Amino acid sequence: MKEKFLEITDPIHDFIRLNSTEQKIIDTPVFQRLRRIKQLSGAHLTYPGAQHTRFEHSLGVMHIAGMAGNSLASKKQMPTSDIDDVRLAALLHDIGHGPFSHLFEEVLQKKKSITHEQIGKQIILKSEIGDIISKTTDKKKINRLAVGEGAKQFENEIISGALSADMMDYLLRDGYFTGAEHAKIDHNRITNSFEVYKNKLALQSSALVNFETMMISRFQMFKAVYFHKTVRAGEVMLLEAMSLADDHLGLSTMDVNQYVTQTDDSILQQLTSLPEDNSDLKAAKKIANDYQDRKLFKCVYEKIISGKKSFGKNTLKQFREDIAKKSKLDESQVFIDTSTTHSMPLAPSKKESNSIILITKEGNKVIPKTIPISQIPLVSSMSGKMNILRAYTQQKNRNKVEMAAKSILGEL
Repeated sequence: MKEKFLEITDPIHDFIRLNSTEQKIIDTPVFQRLRRIKQLSGAHLTYPGAQHTRFEHSLGVMHIAGMAGNSLASKKQMPTSDIDDVRLAALLHDIGHGPFSHLFEEVLQKKKSITHEQIGKQIILKSEIGDIISKTTDKKKINRLAVGEGAKQFENEIISGALSADMMDYLLRDGYFTGAEHAKIDHNRITNSFEVYKNKLALQSSALVNFETMMISRFQMFKAVYFHKTVRAGEVMLLEAMSLADDHLGLSTMDVNQYVTQTDDSILQQLTSLPEDNSDLKAAKKIANDYQDRKLFKCVYEKIISGKKSFGKNTLKQFREDIAKKSKLDESQVFIDTSTTHSMPLAPSKKESNSIILITKEGNKVIPKTIPISQIPLVSSMSGKMNILRAYTQQKNRNKVEMAAKSILGEL
């Protein structure tokens, strides 16, 4: 019997084709929940068009992963039978995300060492998604591949890494829905130029310029969107509200069955409806309501830190204490944010790729060259993470905190 395919219209990829197994997975309540988790947390308060979700991003990653698989299979570097498995793993790579995406993950990590990938593994194995997968392939294999632990390294790298389908789709999609003009990526050229060398994903040297363009786009999107001072103001508010209310709501202690019922709106509703039994709950409720009404914190200080210098949690806590003391305010009125925080949407729980393999072919001879990303022209100045330190406060405290922050942080 001929398999029936479904085509979904998508603004980034025109059409995304789904086989029957993919359709069944997408139609599960656990996967449909991703429709209610925004891709960029609170960025819509700055970029109103940024209403896109983890749902359509997951479809896009699956689509690009399939393109990569077809490209490698056409060169006989990947079994055709593996393509559907790679697509499934890509489709499920974000299934473990909580409300507000990476922000919720940061709240979890304050109490226990767990990532959305680890939660995703539990969901795939224990939910009906695993049962659906088991009818056509090995769910344990898909589970490992979805979190970058598959047996074939190049297949892991198709989903997450320096040349990943994940990065290509989120840059294209985030750029489209925010209206930012920075995400110019030729994902067709990149995927068509994929090669496999010693079980690792490589790129034909002729496509180096396309890789450079992608990395430049990532850097520009970081500045213009992901770490935009107003975008982060909203996210700092969500982080603070969830952290203050964690003990009451049990955000970091819920089991997987509870976890998969939570969405952006359900958490925000819980935060804005908190009782005012103590100062923490009262503050969390006020912050959440201000967030909902777009009464955002104000950035009163910003400093780009040169070199590789970064600040640990204790140092940031001390900055907060010192600025509050000098401002003659309670610590709860001062907020410190840094671009190296876990909640930045740059795959924080995955190890950053620091090199790529370029392939040049001369007749039947393959000449590989491993190049550190830091040595690629144009990209070298943008490798790693920008290190930006910011201080935020409410509008009423703006002048006090600005003066204190300049005094304390100005000499760093």
